[in-house]
Amino acid sequence: MQRNREEKTALVLQGGGALGSYQAGAIEALRRAGIEFDWVAGISIGAINGAIMCGNPPGRRVERLRQFWRQTSSLLQAPPLTEDEANLRLFNETSAALTAAIGAPGFFSPRIPPQVPGWAYEPHEVGVYDTTPLRHTLLSLVDFDLLNSSGVRFSIGAVNARSGNFRYFDTKCDRIGPEHVMASGALPPGFPPVEIDGEYYWDGGIVSNTPLQYVLDFERDEEDCCVFQIDLFSARGELPETLLEIAQREKDIRYSSRTRLNTDMMRHRQDVRLAIKRLGDKIPAELRDDPDWRALQQHGSCAATTIVHLIHRRAVDQSASKDYEFSRYTMEQNWADGRRDVETTLSHPEWIGRTRPHGAVKVLDLTREPKPSKCC
Repeated sequence: MQRNREEKTALVLQGGGALGSYQAGAIEALRRAGIEFDWVAGISIGAINGAIMCGNPPGRRVERLRQFWRQTSSLLQAPPLTEDEANLRLFNETSAALTAAIGAPGFFSPRIPPQVPGWAYEPHEVGVYDTTPLRHTLLSLVDFDLLNSSGVRFSIGAVNARSGNFRYFDTKCDRIGPEHVMASGALPPGFPPVEIDGEYYWDGGIVSNTPLQYVLDFERDEEDCCVFQIDLFSARGELPETLLEIAQREKDIRYSSRTRLNTDMMRHRQDVRLAIKRLGDKIPAELRDDPDWRALQQHGSCAATTIVHLIHRRAVDQSASKDYEFSRYTMEQNWADGRRDVETTLSHPEWIGRTRPHGAVKVLDLTREPKPSKCC
């Protein structure tokens, strides 16, 4: 069962820089399977992928995503000489160093001359790189009028650089433009904050790198929901043995953003909501107008939630620079991984035979074992 008419579908896109091509491959496979979404929520590169997706008609989404990722990976198009582990590591580190020195086409470029660390600059200039190219790219690839009016809800998170408060910009109540998408991906100190209505915002990943909790918290009354969560960092991994491995493992843990904690909390909360719903049939008539019961009653629900978890596990074999390694070879590998993981999930018996989890939360993680990739 892929979807029933009473079930809303949501797509949750984690941040992760260059790893975001995994999400693009997953979106391609979901599109091929005929799965459409009522709500798309993203952080950082997830916000960029989500904007390209929601800002184009269904038939052009994959084409536009591929255009973006081929542009950002155009600096280094040659593949590694061989694919043995040592040579791949050297290739990846060289590619990441090239990105750090020159930038990513259509995304960001180094400031010339470089900024002096102790000097004061205008807020929108305080960053190692200039992200003006990203604004031009978004305006060329995203129809923001369509994004705000298509009927697909779109939400992206950013952090107020002054107050430290996390904020979601949501087409349900906001009009989203390129500046909102850029703010969600403005990771300091590399990228400068982005001004929105007189306030400056940084990358939402500073506080939370996944918008899962935001989607799970929304009021949906009795509607069931199926959430496809596409993560770029894996919370699980091997114990590091070197300083380089420590840097990689720390980044994975930090940016995986407590995914399991969120789902565990959602399970507990849904148990309580279901209990409140059942209690409603037992409340005596004389208590039904009691203010305490009315306040409690509004939180009752028997809606069911299915979370389909897709994690870019092959990335655990890459280094700490994997989120800014923009080579064409790695982009295509990531894209193929995302596509393959969706195909594996949708052909799995647990997905094909899934049933409504009766007011509970069910998590499907059907691609636990990493497999060799094929280029797209």
